[in-house]
Amino acid sequence: MSLKKIVREFREKKSNYCYRNKAIGRRGRRSHIAPEASSVSSSSLSNEDHQSIWVDLPPELLLDIIHRIESGQTTWPARRDVVACASVCKSWREMTKEVAKVPELSGLLTFPNSLKQPGPRDAPIQCFIQRERATGIYRLYLGLSPALSGDKSKLLLSAKRVRRATGAEFVVSLLENDFSRSSSNCIGKLRSNFLGTKFTVYGNQPPLFNRKLPPSMQVSPWVSPSSSSYNIASILYELNVLRTRGPRRMQCIMNNIPVSSIQEGGKVHSPTEFINKENKKKKIKPLMDFCSGNLDEESVVEEPLILKNKSPRWHEQLQCWCLNFKGRVTVASVKNFQLVAAAAEEGKNVNIPEEEQERVILQFGKIGKDIFTMDYRYPISAFQAFAICLSSFDTKPVCE
Repeated sequence: MSLKKIVREFREKKSNYCYRNKAIGRRGRRSHIAPEASSVSSSSLSNEDHQSIWVDLPPELLLDIIHRIESGQTTWPARRDVVACASVCKSWREMTKEVAKVPELSGLLTFPNSLKQPGPRDAPIQCFIQRERATGIYRLYLGLSPALSGDKSKLLLSAKRVRRATGAEFVVSLLENDFSRSSSNCIGKLRSNFLGTKFTVYGNQPPLFNRKLPPSMQVSPWVSPSSSSYNIASILYELNVLRTRGPRRMQCIMNNIPVSSIQEGGKVHSPTEFINKENKKKKIKPLMDFCSGNLDEESVVEEPLILKNKSPRWHEQLQCWCLNFKGRVTVASVKNFQLVAAAAEEGKNVNIPEEEQERVILQFGKIGKDIFTMDYRYPISAFQAFAICLSSFDTKPVCE
């Protein structure tokens, strides 16, 4: 039975059940109001009636079905079938989570929490950003470009620019037009200083590795998760008032990613789910519980990963600064950049392989009017990459 038939059967069964309940209610007096208990029981019966057909499937058969669907649907919008499998019932959801691997291993974005998980190690995930100048809205899509993807482009994230007296702010959301800070769809924000030389990326989840946080980054352990903001990255642009230092120079301090993640055997402790309104009333644990260390034992404080823009070379014939974007960027712009891992500073016992210092982790560039490409890979996530690219859109009169 195809997935469409399964969904259609669900809808028909639900409509018939609701119609039967309404018919029974009409037999009584018009002024009769059903008590809350009866409504709860009817809804629980409806849920049981819905799930009884599919919960009893043998786990081996269920695993084989989801494996076939997951392996065959590798691109959007066909990837919706995998998400639909996770929406059938609780047992299907848990099985789909096990089959659909994280982007680091599969290179695919399936569920919303994939946007905050590291990208693949082998090849980058290719996306593009569309800018609306009139509304100040930026939308991130999964695909090579609008011309090649067309209507099949999958919307990943959107951001809206808000002007403030002290600087600019970008609110990042999962939906296209929902930018309310109190909404569960809001997953973070980007805030700049007055000169546009420093940007701070905030998220609703604390750092997941053991790092000593300064007081400005710490949040009270009893603040509700939906209202808290954690400093997960800082983006610094070097001053260039006289414009004598060439193109922009930027540096990204990834507070949520340890430098050991790009070393041999390293990994990033990525979140497995989003924090939303459902756990507003729950008290979250202190920051140390999210770290890899233990309060009772001696823990090692790790240094955060630092990214820097790859230095372009001067092309004598073209009389401009050039970088090899491998065909992904076609229009010259001061916003174009490539980020690589920065070499360790003197005095710090951090060994970063030379090949990792040359590997492009994030690249961003212009391909048309208000259209830009964004390619990212391990160890950063789609949300982190999108926030870094948003900082390039802001005006920086003292940096260029």
